[in-house]
Amino acid sequence: MKVILLDIEGTTTPISFVYDKLFPYAKAHLRSFLEAHFHDADVQNDIALLKKECIDTAGDLRAVGSFPSGEKEQIEWTIRYVLYLMECDRKSTGLKSLQGKIWEEGFKNGSLKAIVYSDVLPAFKRWKSQGKKIGIYSSGSIKAQKLLFSHTQEGDLTSFISDYFDTTTGPKIKRESYLKIARSLSVNENEILFVTDAPLEYQTAESAGINVRLCVREEENKAMKASNFHIVRTFDEIP
Repeated sequence: MKVILLDIEGTTTPISFVYDKLFPYAKAHLRSFLEAHFHDADVQNDIALLKKECIDTAGDLRAVGSFPSGEKEQIEWTIRYVLYLMECDRKSTGLKSLQGKIWEEGFKNGSLKAIVYSDVLPAFKRWKSQGKKIGIYSSGSIKAQKLLFSHTQEGDLTSFISDYFDTTTGPKIKRESYLKIARSLSVNENEILFVTDAPLEYQTAESAGINVRLCVREEENKAMKASNFHIVRTFDEIP
């Protein structure tokens, strides 16, 4: 393999860190962040993405209402919609981008410290010494990915990572997304090994000709036992 492409949640990083630390932090600091940065151009771009998503999704429009005109009202609408999307666990580009900006403040002021599994750093060193590229493909924004890997308990790991991909490339459950990644890396699909904890992502990537491993950090469920997944429990199993 020329490229090792990695998911984050449940693969390099415990799911509990994302759901018990990152998501609550974003919720707790959402209002103060929007009030302080509402007029920033990149924040306005995130809000525009959220507005478009809401308009394009009838159920969302019914849930949170149309986008208002006044600044205070727009902040309240954005808070309401972001919390709604988080409750739905939506892989929304606007949401993930805004969360990344909030987490950036937390990482930089020391409130947040990312966790990676103990086998991650040794694997990064091994793969890099073999001349393999390491890439990340996560529904979290590229900004959030870089922040996470630059502020881990093992130190800054970004020197090991050459490429980052998020939902701007495409959904992780769309075959074309993996073909686009292969093209952007100038490699054949069968020269990539994708490691994920999500069975649907596994199947989608495999359908695109990507080599895949299902990373099962906890006891696998019955569906996994009944299926023909190539399972690894640690990166030590990936040469």
